[in-house]
Amino acid sequence: MTRSREILVGVDGSAASLHALDWAAQEAVIHGLGLRLVCGYALPSFAAASLDGGYAALDDSAIRAGAQAVVADAAEHVANAGVPVTSHVTVGDAAAVLIDESARVTMAVVGTRGGGGFAERLLGTVSSALPAHAQCPTIVVPTRRKAKGAPPEEEPLVVRPVRRVVVGLDGSPQAELALRWAIREAKVWGAELVAVTGVPVTAGSGTLAWLPAAVDHQQVLEDVATALDVLIDRVAAEEPGAPEITRTVRDGTGAQLLTEASADTDLLVVGSRGRGGFAGLLLGSTSQAGLHHAQSPVMIVTQKCTLEDDGVHPE
Repeated sequence: MTRSREILVGVDGSAASLHALDWAAQEAVIHGLGLRLVCGYALPSFAAASLDGGYAALDDSAIRAGAQAVVADAAEHVANAGVPVTSHVTVGDAAAVLIDESARVTMAVVGTRGGGGFAERLLGTVSSALPAHAQCPTIVVPTRRKAKGAPPEEEPLVVRPVRRVVVGLDGSPQAELALRWAIREAKVWGAELVAVTGVPVTAGSGTLAWLPAAVDHQQVLEDVATALDVLIDRVAAEEPGAPEITRTVRDGTGAQLLTEASADTDLLVVGSRGRGGFAGLLLGSTSQAGLHHAQSPVMIVTQKCTLEDDGVHPE
């Protein structure tokens, strides 16, 4: 299937989804893509004893009108972004709708802590379900604010350009694919690129803490660093114009290190459900932890997110 040159954005009328839309708009501008705004809604139903155990669906006209208003407001919100905008309203579970749409576009963007007044659609749930099943990279945008200290309702949301990209690696095919996407994002943005691998080798840090005391933990880190260099050098050689990549191997879990890195990062890239050759790190759990705790947007790449005909990075 040839993908359209569009970024799919799930909208629900919440501040979180509009913030994600703002982030998607700047991503669309830098890549020369359009925006596809989608609102999926489910019809509420209730048990009706008189229907012999059946269900009676409520009239959806008012609900559909609400969904159309949400999409119209979102389209107006990015009317001056300078990119083509299309919109779509459909009946169905929001996560399922976006997963289906992800097969037709080049990238998907959703916000966390969503949940507008419309039909009780919780975009927060979508932001967990979509990345695991999407057929294109999904970027989850948290509500990042300008300053700490002020009441949340008084802190304006801010969208920052991508100047620093961090990619989490564990040696798995999913992580390698994430590295390729990270390279291409860093290249188009002219951003710094940092590769991070976590190896929990000391007591209290995780899965390798049981290693006998006789094992040289520093040597473990050095061996992983060597394997990391081999992977990065090979992939960078295959990606035209790849930027310089800073490599970091640290004692700690991948989730912990990437969450810490997100504090001063503009885009975090991880693979989903990775099971790596680097000391058995589980980047799948890392990607979920990153969604809940990251302070920066997180791009989640699954094995379905192939680079062929991606429409995002024309060579």
